Amino acid sequence: MQQTLHAVTLVVPNYDDAITFYTGTLSFTLTRDVDLGQGKRWVLVTPPGPNSGSVLLAKADGADQHAAIGNQTGGRVGFFLQTDDFKRDHTDMLAKGVEFEEAPRHEPYGAVAVWRDPFGNRWDLIQFT
Repeated sequence: MQQTLHAVTLVVPNYDDAITFYTGTLSFTLTRDVDLGQGKRWVLVTPPGPNSGSVLLAKADGADQHAAIGNQTGGRVGFFLQTDDFKRDHTDMLAKGVEFEEAPRHEPYGAVAVWRDPFGNRWDLIQFT
């Protein structure tokens, strides 16, 4: 049997701002953008690199989904962007205005720093040793 994690969902306020951030600031690829009708779209963005899973950008619909924006994992880091060059990507992200919550730190498993996307979702930029 072979399985892969295809995508995870991020609830966002609107599609276009999320696409701009993930494809412009982070250099993800817009993998799919399909109009589903009634204001819904199937929007997938994928980080550069082989075997990457995608992020499904889902526009919030209703009060519960709007309330979850930026807190989809209960305040924990819920998303992990693995890099092959921590210093390069950290420097680039800072230059593009990405907000890091902390200075890079070195843990037994590698280099890591927590950052937030413009919608409040907490991510780790991580390079494993």
